Amino acid sequence: MVTPLKTKQAARIRPEVRFRMRIRVGETVALGPGKVALLEAVHEHGSISAAARSLGMSYRRAWLLIDELNRSLKEPATVSEQGGQSGGGCVLTPVGENIVRLYREVETQAEAACATQIAALTKLIR
Repeated sequence: MVTPLKTKQAARIRPEVRFRMRIRVGETVALGPGKVALLEAVHEHGSISAAARSLGMSYRRAWLLIDELNRSLKEPATVSEQGGQSGGGCVLTPVGENIVRLYREVETQAEAACATQIAALTKLIR
């Protein structure tokens, strides 16, 4: 049974629309929302391990995603430094920065181009 409180709470929650573009090469997702989020986290935190922690994923999973992304590109999106006294780290290359910028621009432009349809669809949501 839906109580009046739950109905009021549901009325306050607005639908969230997200575009999830992926670029596939065969069965491999060369670029998608998870890899872009990981690149953003690497940029913010300066290491794959810190980026992984911030996204709630294992270091191994993050490393595999970065490796798969870099192997899919003509030039790498990241450069890792070996550990040592300072502990190493990982930074985005200009290619990596460009990927994040372009991907987010596609999302913004797609949302703007589809604003009428998105509004019509979200009106159908309870």
